Amino acid sequence: MTSVFLELKVDDALLKRAKNGQTAAFGTLYDMFSRPIYNLAYRMVQNREVAEEVLQETFVDVMRKLGGFRGDAPFGAWVRRIAINRTLMYLRSAWNRYSQPMEGGALEAAYDARQSHSGDHHTVVDIDTALGKLTEVPRTVVWLHDVEGYTHQEIGELMGKSASFSKSQLARAYKRLRELTDSSRESGTCMHQ
Repeated sequence: MTSVFLELKVDDALLKRAKNGQTAAFGTLYDMFSRPIYNLAYRMVQNREVAEEVLQETFVDVMRKLGGFRGDAPFGAWVRRIAINRTLMYLRSAWNRYSQPMEGGALEAAYDARQSHSGDHHTVVDIDTALGKLTEVPRTVVWLHDVEGYTHQEIGELMGKSASFSKSQLARAYKRLRELTDSSRESGTCMHQ
């Protein structure tokens, strides 16, 4: 799966104008990347206010660090990395760390469920509901691994943990999501009879 961030092509002239402090150029960058950043953050934290805060903080970082962007990687990948780091900073915050218990859920199980019930519209709704019930850490690991394509080693490094941490979170998440989708499917079947 290709990241939306990598699909956005940024003209070198636009970057140069933004680096030179032209507000309109920076506004264009904001318009291009605000939705992907917000969506990334929201998928990881499932909170609109936090996703909006991550969006704003990401662009403050982009504006502050833009002069140091060398172009070694695509600009979209650079912005994505800042957005992920900002989201992970939120997840690591002391308030958040102690406010929610850890449990799991995942996209691989969702894909499995879709494959086995591809004609069942309710399965897709159940998967979205199940993902929404997950806590932030497992949901973040799932998002980074299954959607953004990060390896377990990279996820561990991003989260200040080990690759084993990422693997175990993902395994527990897959198991939990299967449980959520199975129980949801069973209750839906009972209701329709």
